[in-house]
Amino acid sequence: MNSEWMKEFTPRQVAELSAIVGPDRFSTGESNRNLHLHDISFHQGILPAGVVWPESTEEVSGILTWAYANDVPVTPWGAGTSTEGNPVPTRGGLVVDMTRMNRILQLRPQDLQADVEPGVLRKELNRQAGRHGLFFPPDPGADATIGGMIANNASGVQTVKYGATKDYVMRLTVVLPHGKVIHTGCRAPKSSAGFDLTRLFVGSEGTLGIVTEATLKLAGIPSHTLAATIRFPDLAKASQAVATIIGSGLGPAALELLPRGLIRLMNQEKGLGLPEVPSLFCEFHGVGETALKEIADLARELCEACGAEGFSYATEEGQRKELWRARHEAWETIHRAHPRKETLIVDAAVPISRYPEMVLFSQAALDKNRSIGYVFGHAGDGNLHVVMVGDPANESEWAKLEAINKAIVERAIQVGGTCTGEHGVGIGKRKFMRLEHGESYELMKQVKDVIDPKGLMNPGKIF
Repeated sequence: MNSEWMKEFTPRQVAELSAIVGPDRFSTGESNRNLHLHDISFHQGILPAGVVWPESTEEVSGILTWAYANDVPVTPWGAGTSTEGNPVPTRGGLVVDMTRMNRILQLRPQDLQADVEPGVLRKELNRQAGRHGLFFPPDPGADATIGGMIANNASGVQTVKYGATKDYVMRLTVVLPHGKVIHTGCRAPKSSAGFDLTRLFVGSEGTLGIVTEATLKLAGIPSHTLAATIRFPDLAKASQAVATIIGSGLGPAALELLPRGLIRLMNQEKGLGLPEVPSLFCEFHGVGETALKEIADLARELCEACGAEGFSYATEEGQRKELWRARHEAWETIHRAHPRKETLIVDAAVPISRYPEMVLFSQAALDKNRSIGYVFGHAGDGNLHVVMVGDPANESEWAKLEAINKAIVERAIQVGGTCTGEHGVGIGKRKFMRLEHGESYELMKQVKDVIDPKGLMNPGKIF
């Protein structure tokens, strides 16, 4: 059977797959197949031949054993919140929807750990962990599944203090492409026992197998928080203040750069009443309100020395949450402000010292091409987002956006950065992999070929 583009299953294959999970958890219905055709990005996939919903590691093993024997392409699926087409089927075949494996198997507060299945949603994990004064820090904004976060090595606004998903994954159960079940890592706080296979699977985007269980490290919920808004006359001074804050040792939990245009959209939609000037959103975590206010005063002095024209902060929970909710919904806000348009998202990351020049380079590229776009990002860890707006059906307009994307990514790699800081490679960033990794890209391909010699696991991603 041609595994390049598999449009439908034979009656025999339908019967065999239904026997593995039961007929109520396997579908060839067009509506179910269409629901798994694209994520939140503009990337379009190939309609899968069917969708299956496993509920155990044993069922996932049976599904992959069957798929490998039948040369069926397999695409794992979580919440579908990816932005680079990461879970989009590119060869039809079978989508393995992991959302029914959504149990929190065990919380161990004394170890600051949780055992979870991949379909657990991030917010639900934090609701349960919060009862013990704990939380799972990686925060991509969207209510993604833990499996999807592991697959993409997701991060977000708090990465500057707490790190990315890879820093919280201790142990994995993985089903390999041919159905074999393996376990990687351990529950000890550290280990130097051989290759770190857990890290190999984190960020592999389902191209090496399917994660069916994970042991995650948790952190204590900070007792006090302070959110600050710092206003600047221009993007240059705002971005230059980032390195100053990071280098000061103040240890912000979040440090976000927002441009005038995006703040205007946020005000229009949320009624925030924020001054519409380039700004930094900053948050600090600590053990007491007095200490946090001292940190805020020092941050104010540092930012004013960098040209800041306004500084305000809030410790009240409601104000802080509303501010960050608006930031988390930035992409949705942009999308709603430009109906009947799509967005192309840059997700480059660079060393902190090169962040200001990347911000100005990106804004200049937009201005030169007279393209609609918003330059912002997780400035504290050098992560730059440029959300550009256009119509993919308008070839000349979309070609300009692709050219800007290419120019920004190439500059980021040139200064020692990466083509994707947190969104993963998926379909959209695979064209930059060889440029970023050079000879090591070939080694990645060899690893893929050893584990998945038929190339059936999430084909068309990364490579």
